[in-house]
Amino acid sequence: MSKTRVAAVQMVSAPELSANLQAAGRLIAAAATAGARLVALPENFYCIGRQETDKVALAEPDGRGPIQDFLARSAREHGVWLVGGTAPLACADRSRIRSACLVFDDAGRRVARYDKMHLFRFTAGDERYDEARTLEAGERPVALESPFGRLALSVCYDVRFPELYRALGAFDAMLVPSAFTVPTGSAHWKTLLRSRAIENQAYVIAPAQGGRHAGGRRTYGHSMIIDPWGEVLAVQAEGEGVVLAELDTARLAEVRAALPANANRRMN
Repeated sequence: MSKTRVAAVQMVSAPELSANLQAAGRLIAAAATAGARLVALPENFYCIGRQETDKVALAEPDGRGPIQDFLARSAREHGVWLVGGTAPLACADRSRIRSACLVFDDAGRRVARYDKMHLFRFTAGDERYDEARTLEAGERPVALESPFGRLALSVCYDVRFPELYRALGAFDAMLVPSAFTVPTGSAHWKTLLRSRAIENQAYVIAPAQGGRHAGGRRTYGHSMIIDPWGEVLAVQAEGEGVVLAELDTARLAEVRAALPANANRRMN
């Protein structure tokens, strides 16, 4: 039997990059001290500004910059695999960025990049979002091999599209760094995460933004870790913090043997 402690970090990110990196560093250190070997940061951990365009101003070329350097250094110094939420990587259209989920191993080497494929658009009352104005969509799903099993990468709004995960084949855990709005989060967050865990018979690690930000926006929080039967193992409702749980290969095998849903599939 093999168990691995993992951590989902919840933040309430500010407009200032330096303050966010300090907060993320403190929370990564706390997760490592608690025994986590895999630590995941939320979407936009580096900045939730007063305007959506604030994050575009922080764009970095692929492979270098203060945000990417911070992630590599943190993984190396704490000896953890680090899922860097999202980082703002430059693209040909300088008015937009790629929202890239970057993964670093415990030596600080980057081992995966996934660019958010599904861009959020939502209108309800005074809340209006259209990520296509500031983000360029990614083109392909990404999974990677790790010491903790095969990991599927996704970001926030991606969780509404089960075909993304089906395209990756079997995996042991999925990452969903997020910054869900309060209306959509209260209605759908837990249901969507549990559904993805149950239908893929895999763990879900979902770090989130959770609180009121400088520009007045509120994010839903409720960072969660969910097991392959859909059981919520740990959750934090609001405010910054670290959610911890164990990935258990024996539990994966038990669920898949008891209900061999993947073997029973008739459609691809």
